[in-house]
Amino acid sequence: MPDETPFPPQQQSHQPGRESQMQPRPASAMEGWKPAGKLAGLVAIVTGGDSGIGRAVAIGFAREGADVAILYLDETDDAADTKRRIEAEGRRCLAIAGDIGDPNFCQAAVKQVVEQFGKLDILVNNAAEQHDCQDFAEIPVAQVERTFRTNIFGQMWMVKAALPHLKEGASIINSTSVTAYKGNPHLIDYASTKGAIVAFTRSLAVALQDRKIRVNAVAPGPIWTPLIPASFEAEQTAKHGQSAPMGRAGQPDEVAPSYIFLASNLDSSYISGQVLHPNGGTVVNG
Repeated sequence: MPDETPFPPQQQSHQPGRESQMQPRPASAMEGWKPAGKLAGLVAIVTGGDSGIGRAVAIGFAREGADVAILYLDETDDAADTKRRIEAEGRRCLAIAGDIGDPNFCQAAVKQVVEQFGKLDILVNNAAEQHDCQDFAEIPVAQVERTFRTNIFGQMWMVKAALPHLKEGASIINSTSVTAYKGNPHLIDYASTKGAIVAFTRSLAVALQDRKIRVNAVAPGPIWTPLIPASFEAEQTAKHGQSAPMGRAGQPDEVAPSYIFLASNLDSSYISGQVLHPNGGTVVNG
């Protein structure tokens, strides 16, 4: 059972944050995962794969037999650590730095992956940013535009770039959030992007049915990732997750199995257009 004690107060000034600066470090190495070769021979892209949930997903995919490309903004040390862990599983890894809010970067990154690995089977749209705002009347216009560009436009640009390379049996998995379902008064722009991701997932799933490409999403609750100290004041960070029904924050390793399940045609071949909810017990009925 993960530790339920409060986190030490801490804050980072850089979005989306660095795992190497967190105390304690998140559990994101999938050390207790028992692989079964569910993704053997497949190639995956994980955006935001340098740390947090993205790191756990990328390592979990590698442990299940996939080669993985991780896309990240500028967290070079975290990305290098994730790459090392993937290669320690005997899999290939590309670490590509850039901004998914730029459609040209998305096109170039997918092209590099396909040229290096020869194909693409799984796309995980996980990268995101969030900014605390106590008074919506004061929310900066540039912040809203930036949050939408990263969180939802970035997913659209990645899918647009990937689709020419995805074949029957491929899987797209989008990261949404519990905030899409229950709201958050201080993360209104972020929650709005996450609601848009739910609609994007459902619509894309219908659009790609004839191509037999499955599209699903995962809606994590309060998870201990670098985004938390990078988003909130130190005292608020120390209380992260305590309001969840389970009384604690989740760890990335507790979320990654949802992505492995949705990526695997052995496990989820009859599932598309759906959202999984590793959120610490919050009932959202959606």
